[in-house]
Amino acid sequence: MDERRPVVVVLAAGQGSRYKGPGHKLHQELRAGETVLQRTVAQVRASGLPWVIVTTQAMKDQVQCLVSRLDQLVLLPERGVQGQVLPVGMGHSIAAGVSATGDAPGWVLMPGDMPGVMPDTLRAVAEGLGEQAVAFAQHRGRSGQPLAFSAELYSDLVGLQGDEGARRLVARYPAVGVEVPDPAVLESIDTLEDLQRLRERASAESPQAMLQGTSVAGTWR
Repeated sequence: MDERRPVVVVLAAGQGSRYKGPGHKLHQELRAGETVLQRTVAQVRASGLPWVIVTTQAMKDQVQCLVSRLDQLVLLPERGVQGQVLPVGMGHSIAAGVSATGDAPGWVLMPGDMPGVMPDTLRAVAEGLGEQAVAFAQHRGRSGQPLAFSAELYSDLVGLQGDEGARRLVARYPAVGVEVPDPAVLESIDTLEDLQRLRERASAESPQAMLQGTSVAGTWR
């Protein structure tokens, strides 16, 4: 039995085109002195699972300060053969993160714009791979993220391209929904209104409670 743990792949390379606010949504302040991406990374660290973060050359400076080892940072190439500009999409990000950690027993795909997802949730979804090749978080029967995939799906994951996410693999292979008491699995930041709502919740939660996965009325959980 493989006792190694799945790797969390933090996806922080997208352009966030649906977000119409100023600057990149991942670098927006969630609470004083903490950005959206900083919170997401803090939650991932607190899970105790191994992790890497995938980003672009353009975002390298803002992201590099969040990693403690060089091998935790995966940079997408900007140009391919003959100098053509390469596209940056969800599929490319997933493929790069999985390829860089190819000896892992599985992967938990964590969008960088979901800062409310609790450490307990990440661990629960990772453990779901013990039941099926695919696992996903769900809250009150509604499917959400993160998604997790076992090592047997490596070829499918590294073959993703463009904006093609990994949802189609959930439909193609046996999957288990991991029920969690964490509504943040349904909440990403696509609009200014989404960001403001999460800011209000974050301001009501203590940092210690957030990282321990505990809850108080009216906040993340």
